[in-house]
Amino acid sequence: MPSVLARLLGITRTELRHRLRLSYAKVAEYQARGLVHFHAVIRLDGPDGPTDRPPDEISIELLDRAIRQAAGQISVRVADEPPLPVRWGDQLDVRPVYVSAELDGVSDQRVAAYVAKYATKGAESAGTVNRPIRHAWEIPGLNVTEHARRMIYACFSLAQLPQYKGLPLRQWAHMLGYRGHFSTKSRHYSVTLGDLRQARADFRAEQARLLYGVQVPDPNTALTIAEWQYAGKGHRSGEGFWANLAHQRITAARRREQRTGMT
Repeated sequence: MPSVLARLLGITRTELRHRLRLSYAKVAEYQARGLVHFHAVIRLDGPDGPTDRPPDEISIELLDRAIRQAAGQISVRVADEPPLPVRWGDQLDVRPVYVSAELDGVSDQRVAAYVAKYATKGAESAGTVNRPIRHAWEIPGLNVTEHARRMIYACFSLAQLPQYKGLPLRQWAHMLGYRGHFSTKSRHYSVTLGDLRQARADFRAEQARLLYGVQVPDPNTALTIAEWQYAGKGHRSGEGFWANLAHQRITAARRREQRTGMT
């Protein structure tokens, strides 16, 4: 994509990085036929990120052309005899995204709804299961559609062929062979997952402090909270038997050693 944009603008990729920043977010959807359908949001910002306006020569028409050309250039060769190139087909729908407005594209609110929808939609929506399948003999008893059952069988069958040994088709048969995450994005598209995890940890820590009445610790001080409870003494259920058995064996071994020494 950056190389296509640079070519359309008549500049190098180094110059392109100084003039704008390309960001994206992608979500995967399982269709009823078992294939994975992708929704991607591609955004061009100024060189400083989302708060920076891109150059005036960057238009929706230019981004549309770049996306279509980049999709047409991508191909993956599938191990076969002879190798089979796999490319994007005709089902490529490119629409502009507008902020809170339905014009000739889609609104940013609708894009957010897409992400929320597919965050809770898994492979089971295609009629399969949400757990790994360890053995082929499990497949006939699965509560799945017949179409999904055939695709799971296909994953197990293809995994046996030498040219597909490097693909984890069997491990991901319950996902119909797709092992990707439902959502991926560039680092600068929006908030990072690390920031989200830290915000969640800070919230939980604040709730715990309020619950136990603990003061906010000094950031330069390590605070350790430990609580000890008396659990009891002696052996627990069954441990006494094994302890007595071990004692008897040790005693018997020592007596044999003594008798051998006396003789």
